[in-house]
Amino acid sequence: MDLLSPGNFRRGQPHAQFAWLREHAPVYRHPEPDGPGFWALTRHEEVRAVGRDSGLFSSERGMTISDSPAGSGGETGGAKMMLVMDPPEHTQFLRLLSREFTPRAARALAPRIRALAAQIVDEVIERGECDFVAEIAGELPSYVIAELVGMPLDDGRKLYELTETLHTSPESQPPGAQARATGEMFAYASRLIEAKRRRPGGDLATQLLQAEIDGRRLTDVEFQLFFMLLIDAGGDTTRNLVAGGMLALLEHPEQQARLRADIERRLPTAREELLRWTSPVVYMRRTATADTELAGVPIAAGDKLVMYYGSANRDPRAFPDAGSFDVGRSPNHHVAFGGGGAHFCLGAHVARIEIDAMLREVLLRLDGLELTEEPEWLESNFISGPRRMPVRFRPGRWVSERRSA
Repeated sequence: MDLLSPGNFRRGQPHAQFAWLREHAPVYRHPEPDGPGFWALTRHEEVRAVGRDSGLFSSERGMTISDSPAGSGGETGGAKMMLVMDPPEHTQFLRLLSREFTPRAARALAPRIRALAAQIVDEVIERGECDFVAEIAGELPSYVIAELVGMPLDDGRKLYELTETLHTSPESQPPGAQARATGEMFAYASRLIEAKRRRPGGDLATQLLQAEIDGRRLTDVEFQLFFMLLIDAGGDTTRNLVAGGMLALLEHPEQQARLRADIERRLPTAREELLRWTSPVVYMRRTATADTELAGVPIAAGDKLVMYYGSANRDPRAFPDAGSFDVGRSPNHHVAFGGGGAHFCLGAHVARIEIDAMLREVLLRLDGLELTEEPEWLESNFISGPRRMPVRFRPGRWVSERRSA
């Protein structure tokens, strides 16, 4: 049993291992070569319970398994990323962003998101082939977050490429690639700070720079960490959901046909099933703050607990016929967005609108869509999704204004 090696995630998540653990050891003591080990949580019940109790299960010790500075998940220069904060500190910082990600704010973005989705399909539709990940799935979330933050759209695309580097196993990249990518993102954030202070706008970056917590402005490092979180969470997971979701529809043609036949009625349930089925975030970590017990297993204060969302979302105790992909599944209490609690995905409402817009464009306009090669997956035990997925389809026509016009 090895849930640490990125190589075991080379063809997607290890669902056979997850199934065995759910049945035989739902709270499993997993060895860790360079650490004390951790508890792997694979059932829906325990994953939800731990995720919702930030008092007993803290985020402050890190969001990733490793305890090393490089893997602790978001602390630098004395500042912390929101993902490694607990209430009430987390609540204070959350207020700086939450207004931009309410259901009402997300609905206000919908027309622009739909227009961007149409433009993205326009860019490939006349060719009849493309890399679905790079040219479709990765485009929309990077463009949307770029507009929200107040950056040129093409810069959003470049930053998306950097997040892919951050989430790919170091062993499969040139030495130092992740460190360089992190440095580039911090350098971009520094330039953005200077630009927005010289010329403030109505964007999220300006709002963050002008906001106050306890009577003070954010430090440059705090802004940089906010920026990293927005770019990473705002683009990476949605890209992997759209790409992995389209792959699921290609692998289940009868379900794709059901969705195409009544797309407006079925899209809401199909989207939630795609979230359950793909679970783009593989896991998040918590640390026990006191001795406790889970599923009859004693947990000691200081123990690391790792919530495997992809496993929880295939738990037959929580989902009837959990191993079947069903675009009409309802209800669907998946934990792809974290399952509730303080760290429920802030951008969930925007992500749902992005997913709907992109799937609608692809399914209605790219006729005969099919794979031309086996997808190449991200080699990561933290984020799951195809990194390259060549497809072909019948060429079609533009529907929006050409960029050169």
